[in-house]
Amino acid sequence: MKRTVRVPATTANLGPGFDSFGCALGLYNTYTFEAIDGGLEISGCAEKYCNPKNLSVRAYELTLREAGVPYTGLRMEMLETQVPVSRGLGSSAAMIVAGVVAANAEAGYPFDNRKMLELATRIEGHPDNLAPAFYGGLTASMMNDGIPDTVTYKMAEGLRFVVCIPTFELPTAKARKALPETYSRADAVYNLSHGAVLLKALETGDKPVISRALNDRLHQPYRFSLIPEYETVRRIALESGAIAFCISGAGPTLLALTDDRNFAGRLSARLAKETQKGWKVLSPDIDRHGAIVTEE
Repeated sequence: MKRTVRVPATTANLGPGFDSFGCALGLYNTYTFEAIDGGLEISGCAEKYCNPKNLSVRAYELTLREAGVPYTGLRMEMLETQVPVSRGLGSSAAMIVAGVVAANAEAGYPFDNRKMLELATRIEGHPDNLAPAFYGGLTASMMNDGIPDTVTYKMAEGLRFVVCIPTFELPTAKARKALPETYSRADAVYNLSHGAVLLKALETGDKPVISRALNDRLHQPYRFSLIPEYETVRRIALESGAIAFCISGAGPTLLALTDDRNFAGRLSARLAKETQKGWKVLSPDIDRHGAIVTEE
């Protein structure tokens, strides 16, 4: 039986929510999975990913093993890829989630989202992108002894994220190397307080509080220099009316928060005139459903 899995893009961190907060966006990768008798067939992606190390394949095998179902072989095709690679929009998480969801279906749906998130986190290492890919919407997650727990939050009606995607990549490993090994108590308290306030402000739509609460001291200050034209894009976004502005995930995609449906058009026009890095501006809806699997 062939199964089609659609997984949303995700933006993580959201300022102070380092490795914890995430939100699902209406940009999608779509895959098909079909169990076969022997071998591995992958199509629709770059040749370097067509091997057993492919994240979807690893996730698929892990989930079947956890469910006690033998892995016999797999035919996988990437049908649609709206989530760009190494841009801070959860491309790796999408691959992992797709494999877990497809294998869970193959095994007869033994696992709920919580268990599937646990399996996916074994591969990804942290749940910030994975959780919204499974649950949809805005999420906050924590880890205890390797086990993730996730809660979901509502966002005020009308709030939306506008993403600014450059032509260049920023590997997550490089972005992580830019971070210090330790932080001061003051910086830890700063982020804890800002993160707690941000989640409530996003629920109520308190724009002045959101604009202040989206600041952080744990990761963004160390990554600004890795993203050419960051300061220019930030200035233009705020001048164009953004409520707040931050890095999406580890970057280099940048994120503006707005409640104005005309904002993306204004921002895109100015970036086209005033920058050189080919920033693509998109205004996706917030995905409310997470990964979806259908069977043929």
